[in-house]
Amino acid sequence: MRIAIASGKGGTGKTIVATNLAAILAQDDHPVAYLDCDVEAPNGHIFVKPEIVHRETVSIPVPEVNETRCTHCGRCGEFCQYSAIACLGSAVLTFPDLCHGCGGCSLVCSEGAIREVPRAIGEVEWGAAGAVQFVQGRLRIGQAISPPLIRAVKKHLPRTGIAILDAPPGTSCPVVETIRDTDLVLLVTEPTPFGLHDLRLAVETVKEAHLPHAVVINRAGLGRGEVRQYCERAGIPILLEIPEDRRIAETYSRGELAIQTIPAYAGWMRALFEKLRHEALV
Repeated sequence: MRIAIASGKGGTGKTIVATNLAAILAQDDHPVAYLDCDVEAPNGHIFVKPEIVHRETVSIPVPEVNETRCTHCGRCGEFCQYSAIACLGSAVLTFPDLCHGCGGCSLVCSEGAIREVPRAIGEVEWGAAGAVQFVQGRLRIGQAISPPLIRAVKKHLPRTGIAILDAPPGTSCPVVETIRDTDLVLLVTEPTPFGLHDLRLAVETVKEAHLPHAVVINRAGLGRGEVRQYCERAGIPILLEIPEDRRIAETYSRGELAIQTIPAYAGWMRALFEKLRHEALV
């Protein structure tokens, strides 16, 4: 079972839920892997404390132009939807930071003047934290395109067992790439106006992907119940409400797992998994 833990905005407690859920499943002898797909700011390792045993560089192909063969026809620039290559008079300009590595420019070049060269965008690291298999991606500073790195992280998805994919916040391409081909998306939100606004956006994104989804409300007890009312109207199951508790924030600030310091949290995670398993099978 592949479970993506996502959120419409940052700071809702998504990583707290993802790391503690992975840890309690391993504690209960379930084969489990935790994949940190928030490659721009991976922080799951702070809590699960893995031993990294392997690293690999991830690259995407970018165009390199042979000016002696180029006829400056401009087809490459017309094809590229991201303006990563442009023909201006007798010069061809390339912008590697804008390139998505699709290779289309080289395919439309009838003169064979364009070849692809690798450009490193980040690294994938993997290892283990006790019984939890651990994988994370790290986007290099200054790089703007993360989906290829997320795909590289997901290549390490186990063939069996349970995979917890910690998605980036928001609703843009990195989130879509993370939740693709998962069995269920668990949206972590908070009962605030911002939380509700971004939850709506996240729900629309997941619906476009035609994926089952459910909600966890973190810091429950705040607000006036608008998030719960929205979920009830939309028919979205609320699987868990985590109360506002200063101890959780203190545990997080120390880089510790809540299941290790707050006994009730372990019970919540076990109950959450049983509900997730039911939702994935419905």
